[in-house]
Amino acid sequence: QVQLVESGGGLVQPGGSLRLSCAASGFTFSSYAMSWYRQAPGKERELVARILTTGGITNYADSVKGRFTISRDNAKDTVYLQMNSLKPEDTAVYYCKRGGFPIYWGQGTQVTVSS
Repeated sequence: QVQLVESGGGLVQPGGSLRLSCAASGFTFSSYAMSWYRQAPGKERELVARILTTGGITNYADSVKGRFTISRDNAKDTVYLQMNSLKPEDTAVYYCKRGGFPIYWGQGTQVTVSS
C-alpha cells in the first residue's frame, strides 16, 4: 500500500535551518509529482512547494520563495524540503502529498520556530 513517511521536523531558533524528508513506498515514485503542505494551528492547510516528476520544475508559495528548496531523489523514492532562514510564522505541521489520484498524505512532522 502507499505510504508517505515524513521526518526531520523539530524545534529551531529563528534564522535556523531544517531539512524535511518524505520517504515514499507502494507506488512508482518517479511517475508522480510531489508536494509539501503545512498547517498551522487554527489555519487551513496550505501548499508550500511542489516538484514535478524529474525535478526540473518546481513551484513555491510566495511566503517561502528564496528560503525553501524542494528536491527529490527518484533513486531513493524520497522528496526533501530544505528550509532556511526560518521564521516563527513557519511553525506548522508539515505534510507531504502525492500528486494525482487517489490523494495520499503523510502523517506530518511538526516544525516549531521559536527562541
